[in-house]
Amino acid sequence: MESSRTVDSGGGRRQATRQKLYEAAVTLIAEQGFSATTVDEIAERAGVAKGTVYYNFASKSVLFEELLRHGVGLLTAALREAVEQTDQEGGSRVDALDAMIRAGLVFIGRYPAFTQLYVAELWRTNRAWQSTLAVVRQQAVAVVEDVLREGIANGELSDEIDTPLTAAALVGMVLVAALDRQAFQPQRSLDDVHAALSLLLQGRVGGERLGHVGHAGHAGHK
Repeated sequence: MESSRTVDSGGGRRQATRQKLYEAAVTLIAEQGFSATTVDEIAERAGVAKGTVYYNFASKSVLFEELLRHGVGLLTAALREAVEQTDQEGGSRVDALDAMIRAGLVFIGRYPAFTQLYVAELWRTNRAWQSTLAVVRQQAVAVVEDVLREGIANGELSDEIDTPLTAAALVGMVLVAALDRQAFQPQRSLDDVHAALSLLLQGRVGGERLGHVGHAGHAGHK
């Protein structure tokens, strides 16, 4: 999994090593599960010595915990960038939500193995990193919550919206739709999926815009 940050040569080498380990771990765990994946296998897949794994991470569990932080951090950054780009273009809050939907789909298309792991871990309650997962999940959802609150404040969205639940539902909608496309509808393009989710966002599934979207609900449709 790539990072968008530029670092100095020393830090760059360590970051490059960590990213090799992230990529190896996420691929192996997606293939055979966390418990079945060994540190030896991660090191071999990454093309490094076993000691290099422990130099960077205290254990396999710590590596996976940091992998969650890294991956969700990239997703959160992508969502924020989508909002910032919408703001620069003078778009509405519905435009921003629509842009985040697309950014989420692009992210999942780029990192499908990580997304599968992330979704799987959301359903588990006995992991050592459960608290970390809750924190990083909230970081991503909070970006959506902020946009929803802005839309409510400016009258674009109804003040009856349950902001936390709606934000979580929007994120979940993107995750499930993208994974469903990969597993069962690979012939669909990203544009197809985005267009379908845009209709849901605008409340047009029943043929009419829902009242909670308000007068600016059309803005997200391009």
